Amino acid sequence: MAELYIDGGWVSAQKGARREIRCPADGTLVAAVDEAGAADTEAAIAAARRAFDHGPWPHTTAAERGDLLLRVATLLQRDRADLARMESLDTGKRLAEAEYDIDDVTSVFRYYGELIAGGEQPRTVETGRDDVESRIVHEPVGVCGLITPWNYPLLQVSWKVAPCLGAGNTFVLKPSELTPHTAIHLMRLLEEAGLPAGVGNLVLGAGADAGAPLATDPRVDLVSFTGGLVTGKRIMVAAAETVKKVALELGGKNPLVVFADADPALAVDLVLMAVFLHSGQVCSAGARLLVEESVHDAVVDEVVARAGRIRLGGPFDDDAETGALISEQHLAKVAKYVEDGVAEGAVLRVGGARATEGKLADGWFYPPTVLDGCRTDMRCVQDESFGPVLTVETFRDEEDAVRLANDSIYGLAGGIVTTDTAKAERVAARMRMGTVWINDYHPYLPQAEWGGYKQSGFGRELGLAGLEEYRETKHLWHNTKAEPQGWFD
Repeated sequence: MAELYIDGGWVSAQKGARREIRCPADGTLVAAVDEAGAADTEAAIAAARRAFDHGPWPHTTAAERGDLLLRVATLLQRDRADLARMESLDTGKRLAEAEYDIDDVTSVFRYYGELIAGGEQPRTVETGRDDVESRIVHEPVGVCGLITPWNYPLLQVSWKVAPCLGAGNTFVLKPSELTPHTAIHLMRLLEEAGLPAGVGNLVLGAGADAGAPLATDPRVDLVSFTGGLVTGKRIMVAAAETVKKVALELGGKNPLVVFADADPALAVDLVLMAVFLHSGQVCSAGARLLVEESVHDAVVDEVVARAGRIRLGGPFDDDAETGALISEQHLAKVAKYVEDGVAEGAVLRVGGARATEGKLADGWFYPPTVLDGCRTDMRCVQDESFGPVLTVETFRDEEDAVRLANDSIYGLAGGIVTTDTAKAERVAARMRMGTVWINDYHPYLPQAEWGGYKQSGFGRELGLAGLEEYRETKHLWHNTKAEPQGWFD
């Protein structure tokens, strides 16, 4: 079966290449899928360009576009069980987490569907003249290249595809080559919902081959990328040649600040959830614990004890609390990160070695790990592990907490745990991050913007700003009583 979707049809990769997708939890073969090359992506770009320049989609009414997104939301819930299973097999995450993810995907399509279907009135600009009508309108950007990661495959796709379509654009989607199946199924749902040919296109494969043309091709007007910092920088450089719009979400090294007045049970619970959810493979994971000196021992000792009891297992293991890492290569990267942290002087309190007992030996499992006694100048504190690794630092007072929290090249997210509301608001206002949670961690809303400061990227997804990324703003000036001006009479 062909898995590339180009110009309204399912086609095979031109060179006939295939890639095996294996479940990270046990190495079993999930499926083999088409592996696109640059020529396939260029064909998809051409289809998206034709559909935008000559097709009906950019000229459909807001109500029509919104209705299509709402139909997709309904289809996502119809196929929820199948999609969750696909996501679990591709990523190794627990089925329960994958089910939550599909519900979140549905909410994103529903939010943008309702937002778009409601329509928008042009903004009138006061000119001070009776003979001029001046208004601001929004139009689609054009052809969009959408590149998404493997940790939340369909969720990250939805953050881009839903507002992209809602704004009236066409797109070429390149999901992670490691986790393609829910993206494939979404294209089938878009097709079923009535998306015109060429509006949505899907290519599968490695970034260097299938993804690169999206940043360099002049026919692409915007490229939106979620992934690693190094790749994001390369995309910026490549996109500069054609001065296309760029939106980047590049991860983070996110602090969770625990003050001495925090409720101890809540603090420990949030620390564990912030860093060990999905085995730490979350761009906003609270992987830096900043804890006030006076409660360091009480908080960290309990975190270490609880982390050591977290149960690892496969997607369909009812006893598992977290799952596998995505690949052998990623596991090796996380293990090296911990090894280097210990060499820098961090104290290994729990974890720190690949889990191989019983069924875990067949997968890429790494246990929850805590590195205590860290300093902000350590690489293990500054670099993103993207794994189940918590680094622990202490602070003296509020000023010290803010200083440490902001001492990072990243600025995606952070958290604060305290019973002092005024202090929480003061600290949150000074944290240079796109999202700050107070006495909570990880929740997000489709209607609330998401994105980072500093080298966590720029642009926003979700919310009204997430829609604006996919629109151009035009000023229309209409002189209703035009007469010769006589400048050069």
